Amino acid sequence: MIRVGFVYNHEAAHQVRHSAGVIAPLSRISGIEVSVLATSQALMNAVRGVVPPDTDCIYRRLDLPVWHRPIVRAGNLFMPFGRLDHLFTHREVLRTFDVLVVTEGTSLFLRKLGGFDHVKFIRIDHGAGDRATGYRPSFAGNDLVIVAGEKQRRRFVEQGILRPDQVAVAGYPKFDTVDFTRSKLFADDKPVVLYNPHPAAHLSSWYRMGRAVLEFFAGHPDYNLIFAPHVMLFRRRVQISPEFRAVRWRADIPRKYFGCPNILIDTGSRASIDMTYTLAADIYLGDVSSQVYEFLAGGPRPCVFLDAHGARWQGNPDYAFWNFGPVVGGTADLAAALKADHARYRAVQEAAVADTFSRTEAPASARAARAVGVLLGR
Repeated sequence: MIRVGFVYNHEAAHQVRHSAGVIAPLSRISGIEVSVLATSQALMNAVRGVVPPDTDCIYRRLDLPVWHRPIVRAGNLFMPFGRLDHLFTHREVLRTFDVLVVTEGTSLFLRKLGGFDHVKFIRIDHGAGDRATGYRPSFAGNDLVIVAGEKQRRRFVEQGILRPDQVAVAGYPKFDTVDFTRSKLFADDKPVVLYNPHPAAHLSSWYRMGRAVLEFFAGHPDYNLIFAPHVMLFRRRVQISPEFRAVRWRADIPRKYFGCPNILIDTGSRASIDMTYTLAADIYLGDVSSQVYEFLAGGPRPCVFLDAHGARWQGNPDYAFWNFGPVVGGTADLAAALKADHARYRAVQEAAVADTFSRTEAPASARAARAVGVLLGR
């Protein structure tokens, strides 16, 4: 029996849907025993919310000793300290598996601890964006990387990060877990804009422009605004990008914006991670989040991007998604950008989405499970 553990080790649940849909089809492959290894009850609940209740798998919580918790709370303000502590604390349990399925890079810390040479690491990547961080050389530490489409596969191979046999295209398993019914979140029919800033200290529009964006929409009631940032933006007070020597203090949202009838503010509920907002919006307003691709999976629609760091983005593959709509340097140009001729971006949006998400008659989760089975000789 091959023991496969799906590791969920994060402060938020936004990565769960990228891999949890694979659990049920993988558990039906003969000779494979699947376990869910979650480091919090919130993560466990999120997984159970996706996995059918009759699925043959084992659920196990990986808790920390009580005395670790104040240290972790302090460390998490500046880095993913808790994730590393969970991995170190439970290293003996994790060594008992033949395969660990992960959604992020911190799990490769286990390789440095020793005793994991027999363990295969399979990464089902979360998101399908263009930023350089999604194509780090560290991905090579996985035995297999499962990606959403040809765009990622091609870039990994062309950059020499992964061998062709080390990367598999399976589609986007998250889509298998989503109800694509569009929610009506406002009482009127005004255009709905989704403002979705990323937390990255060196790239996000929030630190320089966020309050101005909220003020713009407070003064333009002809639009409705959903402010739903990446869930990690409001998880930490301090955001650090060490390789870029960037540190940002995340300020609180002024109370007056919570009272605006045309502004919905959500800094991290389930609706922020299950595509409720990307499906409900008419216009996407963001900076570098890969959620723009989830927004466009519902069909071509207007996009506007905020350049808060003076990027040299034209012709740069790390900013390919900025070709989906106008790029502006601040709210002074926002009104014009929202009313721009967005029809001229339709073709490039459609081509990019097709390249990003492989779609076949088989569900992505089943395709991903089959890729794991092939690696394991099943």
